[in-house]
Amino acid sequence: MKYLIMIYSNPKSWGHPIFLRVPEALAMSGEERDAMSGQFEELLREIVESGELVGGEALADPSQVKTVRVREGVPATTDGPYLEAKEHLAGYFVVDCESPERAAEIASRFPDARFAAVEVRPIMASSGQEM
Repeated sequence: MKYLIMIYSNPKSWGHPIFLRVPEALAMSGEERDAMSGQFEELLREIVESGELVGGEALADPSQVKTVRVREGVPATTDGPYLEAKEHLAGYFVVDCESPERAAEIASRFPDARFAAVEVRPIMASSGQEM
């Protein structure tokens, strides 16, 4: 089954990779940050080699977002996502795993999970019957 792994971040420390831009990571030694980057590269290698990685992308700064709503047939476009949110979607990965536990295990290994939210959501097939 496919899962969407969504990585969130505070826009105050926006930049990629997100996990190296947060205050907690900036307070680490260079060796600690290098180790964290190495763990991330190892995770990516593992899920590429296992065939579990379907794809993923980093997203642009939330200041570049447009939100569209249609009310009573009239579209309205505003700048940015919901501004009252502390965290914004920074990027995503799609994985194809045997179980939700494996998807959660992969998500827990993203360094970003140490500093912000990493959400795992099943992706429904077109029939939606697997849910």
